[in-house]
Amino acid sequence: MADPQSSKTHNFYFLIQIFLRILAIGTTVAAASIMFSNHQTTVVYGVQMKASYSYSQAFKLFAYVNIIALALSVLALLVVAFIIGRKPVNPTYYFLLFLHDLIITVLLMAGFAAAAAIGHVGKHGDSHAGWMPVCDYFGKFCHKTLVALILGFLATILYLILTVVSAKRSRQSEA
Repeated sequence: MADPQSSKTHNFYFLIQIFLRILAIGTTVAAASIMFSNHQTTVVYGVQMKASYSYSQAFKLFAYVNIIALALSVLALLVVAFIIGRKPVNPTYYFLLFLHDLIITVLLMAGFAAAAAIGHVGKHGDSHAGWMPVCDYFGKFCHKTLVALILGFLATILYLILTVVSAKRSRQSEA
């Protein structure tokens, strides 16, 4: 006979996994779609200039990492729903889920860090390198980039939480 406490713990873990993964899917798809549609044309000192996410390798990395995280999040959601959701589960699944979450966390963190660094230079410039701030001229572009970065940071935090939850569950199932 199954332990009622163990069943409650399993159900709680299952619901937390589903909820956090759905939130992660939402934040990654929103961050990627905002970044992919981010462009603005303006006139600066009489010259027409265009800003686009595709002009920066860091912004492209950020957008593509969010798409990769989205695809892997959907895959993980299916694994959690159809394999982990069943009662008798091999403890190896929890460890593999932990590794999956850890890899996505690191990918999201790298993409976010690269894009945030370029965004900071765009906002504040770098007087030592002679780079002027551009957000005064491309306000819409910078605002959309900021929104995408906030969503990307939220996705990173969600995956960090998922990594901790998966690690804890992996350790519990070893005992």
